[in-house]
Amino acid sequence: MVGVTEKENTLTAAVPETGSTRLWSHPELGLEAVRDSAGRVRLGVPGQERAALVPLVEVTATGHGRLWSGERFIETAIGDRLTCRDHESVREGGRERTTIRLADAETGLVAEVHLETAPGARFLRSRVRLVNEGTAPLRLESVSSLTLGGITDAGDGLDGLTLHWADNDWLAECRWHAAPFRDQLVSLSRSAHGRDGRGCFERCSQGSWSTGRHLPMGALTDRSGRSWLWQIESSAGWRFETGEREGAAYVALFGPDDAHHQWHHTLAPGEEFHTVPAVLVRTGAGGLDAAFGELTDHRRLFRRSHPDHRALPVIYNDYMNTLMGDPTTGKLLPLVEAAGRAGAEVFVIDAGWYDDDAQGWWDAVGAWEPARGRFPGGIQEVLDAIRDRGMVPGLWLEPEVVGVRSPLARTLPPEAFFRRGGVRVTEHGRHHLDLRHPAARAHLDAVVDRLVGEWGVGYLKLDYNINSGPGTENGPESPGAGLLGHHRAHLDWMSGLLDRHPGLVLENCGSGGLRMDYAQLALTQLQSTSDQQDPLRYPPIAASAATAVAPEQAAVWAYPQPHHTPDEIAFTLTGALLGRIHLSGFLDRMTDDQFTLVRSAIDVYKSIRPQIPASHPIWPLGLPGWEDAWIAHGLRGREATYVAVWRRERPDAPASRALPLPHLRGVRARAEVLQPVDAGAGVEWDAESGVLTVTLPRADTAVLVRLSQG
Repeated sequence: MVGVTEKENTLTAAVPETGSTRLWSHPELGLEAVRDSAGRVRLGVPGQERAALVPLVEVTATGHGRLWSGERFIETAIGDRLTCRDHESVREGGRERTTIRLADAETGLVAEVHLETAPGARFLRSRVRLVNEGTAPLRLESVSSLTLGGITDAGDGLDGLTLHWADNDWLAECRWHAAPFRDQLVSLSRSAHGRDGRGCFERCSQGSWSTGRHLPMGALTDRSGRSWLWQIESSAGWRFETGEREGAAYVALFGPDDAHHQWHHTLAPGEEFHTVPAVLVRTGAGGLDAAFGELTDHRRLFRRSHPDHRALPVIYNDYMNTLMGDPTTGKLLPLVEAAGRAGAEVFVIDAGWYDDDAQGWWDAVGAWEPARGRFPGGIQEVLDAIRDRGMVPGLWLEPEVVGVRSPLARTLPPEAFFRRGGVRVTEHGRHHLDLRHPAARAHLDAVVDRLVGEWGVGYLKLDYNINSGPGTENGPESPGAGLLGHHRAHLDWMSGLLDRHPGLVLENCGSGGLRMDYAQLALTQLQSTSDQQDPLRYPPIAASAATAVAPEQAAVWAYPQPHHTPDEIAFTLTGALLGRIHLSGFLDRMTDDQFTLVRSAIDVYKSIRPQIPASHPIWPLGLPGWEDAWIAHGLRGREATYVAVWRRERPDAPASRALPLPHLRGVRARAEVLQPVDAGAGVEWDAESGVLTVTLPRADTAVLVRLSQG
C-alpha cells in the first residue's frame, strides 16, 4: 500500500489525470482511491477514466435521491457531493487500515470509509461510519459499504466478462450460476443516448433468513482468468448490484435499504450509523479457484479465533435420517456407545430433548428444560454416558424463538418480542425475541449458563427455522432497522457467550444453510450446510459449501444406514471428509462389516484434518451444477492435494473423467485412493498435462483421492 506507516498519514501521489491525486493504492489488489480536483473520491482500477468510476460512498436519503433515476443505487446526490476531508493509514496486528473521511457541505453528513487488508493480500474489507454534523435530521434510505468501478476485460471491454452469482434454498444451497455479462446487461448504444442505462443486475436478501434466496456473494471474471469476487457480511438485509458505467463495469455493495428491506434510519444531529462490512477480492489469474482461496484467507483472518478451527473434532448428531427430533434415553444410549466406537468426539442431542408436550414441541419451545418423559433418569444420565465414552456432549437450541404456547410468551414483556404496527409478530407458531431487550437477553443468558455451566454441555447447535419478515418496529424505527439492531445484538450475545465460556463450540444453523453469512460465521465455529436428506442430492451442496464457508467451518452430513450397500455407505461418508464431518445414522444396528466402513472413513478424516485449516478449496471441474453427473471438489494444501469425486447416475455419463489440476502441472505426484479403498476406482496422474483421470466403474459412487508431492 502507498505510504503505510505506523500511525502516519498516507502519502499522496499525482496520477496521470490532470488535477487528480492518489490517496490510497493496493498494488496486489490492483485498486486505487483517487481524489479529483473538486475533492470527490472514487475507487477503481488504475488507468481507467474517472467517469467510469463511482463515488467512494453512495447515500440515498429522503429529499436527497439520485442524479439519474432508475433501479441503481449509485449516482446519488449525496455521493456526488461528498468531498475529502482527510485520510490516514495505520498498520496494527498484521492488518493495514486506511480511513478516508468525506463530508457533504449541504447536509453536514460525514462519511468515514475504513478500508482493511493485510500485507501482500488480495482482499479488501470496507465499512462506512456516518456522522451527522449538520443541524437537521437526515433520513437515510440506503448506504453503500463498498463501491468501485472501471472493471473491464483486457482487449474486450465488457464483452469478455462473465457474471457469477449463487442461488440458495432449503435443501438446495450454494447453487452457483454463470452468464456472460452482456446476457444480463445488454449494450444500449450509449453513444446514441449520451447516458448509461437505468437498470442493473442485482441480488438481495428478503426477511430474516439472510441467505434464504441467494448467497450474499457474486463475482466477475474475464477470459484471462482475472476475478473480482465479493461478499457482504450481514445477518440482516443486504443487496449488491453491478452494471455498466462509461464502458466499464461497476460493483456496489449494500446492507439493508428502504426499497428492498423496509429499512430507513433517521440520523439526528450528532448521531452516527455504521454499515455492515463488505469484502472484495481481486486476483490476476487462476479464475474463481484463486479468488475463493483469497476469500478463504480473509475469512480465517477476520473471524474470532477458536481452538475448534484447528482441532476439527468428529461430530455425531442424532437427527438427520435417524431420530429426527425424537430423542429418548432408550434411543440415545445405543447411539452414544456406537458413535464413541466409530471415533466421534462430540455427540449432539438434536431437537426434541425438551419435548414433554402432548401437542408437540414446535409451538411450545422457549424454556429449554429437559423432558422428564423422554429422560426418566434425567438428561444427565445421557450427558454422563457421552462423557464416559470420551465425547463432548452437545445440545440443539433455537434461542431466538418462543412458541406461541410457551409460558414465556406471556411472562416476558411485550417489548422483548418482534412487533410490527403494535402487533406481536407470529410466524409458523413462534414469536421472535428482540435481543436488544434486557429481559430477552437475560432469559437466554440464564439458559446457556445452565446448559454449559451446570450441565457441562460443550457444544450448542443454534438453529433458526422461521423467516420473521422485514423485522421489528421499536417505537418509530423502521422494520429493517429493527432487524439490523436485533441481529447486531444477537452477535453481541454470542460473543458474550464465548467470552464467558471460551471452550464452548457454536454451530450456526438456519434450517440448514439459510443464514450462512460471515456476520455470524466470524463468531460461530461451524455452519450447517444443508438439511438435505437425500444422499444423492447432497454432492453439489457439499462440493460448493467452501464458496460460502471456510472448509474447516463447513458441516456436512454423513448418514450411513444399516440398509445401505457398501457403495451407499461410502458415498455419504466421502462427501464430508474435506470439511467438518457430521456423522449420523443408526450405527448401533450395523453389521461388523458396515461398521468397519464407517470407522475406516473416520480414521481417514482424522489423518487428513490437520491440513484442512491451512488449505484452499479448488474445483477441478468448475463449480457444480445441480444435476451434474460428475462433481469434484478439492483442497490444495502444502503437503498434498485432496480431491473428492462423485459420479451420479445420469444418462450417457462416462465411467471416467479427466480432472485438470493446473497447480500440479509438471509435478511428479503420487495419486492414491484414500476412501473407500475397495471401490474399484482407478486413478491416473499425468504430470505433463496436470490432469488426474478418475475411473468409477459404478454410478452413485464416490472416492477421496490424495496427490502427494515429492
